[in-house]
Amino acid sequence: MASPIRHTAEQNQVESLKVTGMEYGSVPLSPSFFHAHSPQSLCHSHLPFHLFQCFSLGSGEATAMLPYASIEEAEAALGRGLSFAETLWFSYSATKSDFYLYCHNILFLLVIFSIVPLPLILLELYRYSGLNKYKIQPRVRLSFSEIIRCYKDVMWMFFFLVGPLQLASYPTIKMIGIRTGLPLPSGWEIFMQLLAYFMIEDYTNYWIHRSLHGEWGYEKIHRVHHEYAAPIGFAAPYAHWAEILILGIPSFLGPLIAPGHMITLWLWIALRQIEAIETHSGYDLPWSPTKYIPFYGGADHHDYHHYVGGQSHSNFASVFTYCDFIYGTDKGYRYQKKLLAKMKGEEFQKTQ
Repeated sequence: MASPIRHTAEQNQVESLKVTGMEYGSVPLSPSFFHAHSPQSLCHSHLPFHLFQCFSLGSGEATAMLPYASIEEAEAALGRGLSFAETLWFSYSATKSDFYLYCHNILFLLVIFSIVPLPLILLELYRYSGLNKYKIQPRVRLSFSEIIRCYKDVMWMFFFLVGPLQLASYPTIKMIGIRTGLPLPSGWEIFMQLLAYFMIEDYTNYWIHRSLHGEWGYEKIHRVHHEYAAPIGFAAPYAHWAEILILGIPSFLGPLIAPGHMITLWLWIALRQIEAIETHSGYDLPWSPTKYIPFYGGADHHDYHHYVGGQSHSNFASVFTYCDFIYGTDKGYRYQKKLLAKMKGEEFQKTQ
């Protein structure tokens, strides 16, 4: 028997649409339709997912599970067959709440923080001679104990700040309109939203990061991240707790301005962290696919920022290089690149 809380919430949703009737896509929503269905049955009807939210028994909290009992019902509601990706999504998410799906971010971040840096960390430890030439600061090597200490500090911050912060942000994610239902966004829509997220994050991160290099911001907060003058992948999320909170704002602005599907949010969080790990890897690998991204900074661009340290007024951008170029904060970096190129040219001429 459904609880009064659940019945009241569902009844209110139904009554709000009974008055004049509606039409959504190929599904008629007339007053007679609502009178012919109970509030409980509507939660499992052919209606598109985002028109109704089912409520967990006795809790009164929206779980917003897919309201289709089968793929056939979902196809009838959409008026077309499901794509392969939509079939997989239905099979996985049909019985899972939005909160459960959102919490996948915590697992993704844990795996990314722990696994993605490992290949270049092993390279750092074993010093494979064939790849040493790609090490940006070859004279600086971290010991195994230093690397483990960095990872332990990152995990401590993850379990006691990042993870709980992800859980606490769920109501905001629901409020801004991140959806989990069908249809899934097209590949083009996902690409354009991710591009917008990266551009928004990069621009806002630039100014916040630049402000953290003021005397107070650096000494009180940002110097923790700069403990690694020659960064490694594990050091990407290594920072003061206040910096994690502050720089979380730019990451959230994109989904706030242009909310999309939960899958897009998953991809955004995963790709942003993978990008941060690459730029902190300490290696400038010529075969990296990011070399083909226009205006992408990469490891070499950000490594210079760490190399200069607290006095750095160069290379504040997190992803792209256009902000540093426009605002003139890459002059030291560009001068160094020209100087190194000149020295290499002179050395080459001597060998001829």
